[in-house]
Amino acid sequence: MTNMPILPVNKGGGSGAEALRYMVDKAGDPHVIMATLNSYYTTPLRTEIGVDIAEFTPVARLALDTFVLWVNADSGIETLDQFVEAVKAGDGTFKMGGTGTGQEDSLVTAMLEQQFGIKFTYVPFDGGGDVAKAVVGNHVNATVNNPSEAMGFYKAGKMRPIAALTAERIKGMEDVPTMIELGHPLEYTMQRSFVAPPGMPAEAVAYYTDLFQRLSENEEWQTYLAENALVGEVLTGQALQDYFLAERQKHADLLKSMGELKGS
Repeated sequence: MTNMPILPVNKGGGSGAEALRYMVDKAGDPHVIMATLNSYYTTPLRTEIGVDIAEFTPVARLALDTFVLWVNADSGIETLDQFVEAVKAGDGTFKMGGTGTGQEDSLVTAMLEQQFGIKFTYVPFDGGGDVAKAVVGNHVNATVNNPSEAMGFYKAGKMRPIAALTAERIKGMEDVPTMIELGHPLEYTMQRSFVAPPGMPAEAVAYYTDLFQRLSENEEWQTYLAENALVGEVLTGQALQDYFLAERQKHADLLKSMGELKGS
């Protein structure tokens, strides 16, 4: 879709802090864009890196990733009530696996703790695939993995979804109830977006926006969304910037409630 190859460069240090600082230093550069997720909000909120995402240039949000509470299929836990009972019985020893600390999985874990008055031992891993393997191997008791990270084990009958943290049931997982259906106002999604440095020229913004709009309509991309239980809601321009800033405030409130917001 592009007339030049795009070179991916991983700058994953500090939960995205290195990438965010790199983008600030590339202000005005029309040849740099960044793929991002919810650390786009949480990292600047939790650390002093001199980054204000309101200064970045929004390009496109391609999808929203969902979260599901999972257990090992042989755990004997089949319902949300049974899950809560098991965690309470563990008295703080029930292990919740997740990707990183202070990131999406740990935030959702904190939401569960607050909602149900329970306490986990949170075990961080480097990636969602490792988390899913840990659940299957009984190294941890549960996870709040994205469906895409657990789908293979789910289809193989090795992981059981208990509830989805979504407004509606997930396409392809219609048998899994939502937390909201079960009487608990818990909803959380992870955005999959692209942003550009501050001050990117308008013609470059238009080029990338058109590129990702066309990509979102590609049959291969639509198949990928369906197979990985992603919600393909595209946002661009000011609507995307408004979304980013609203989500930043939501995450600031959540981090403050956890005592993890800088200065709180």
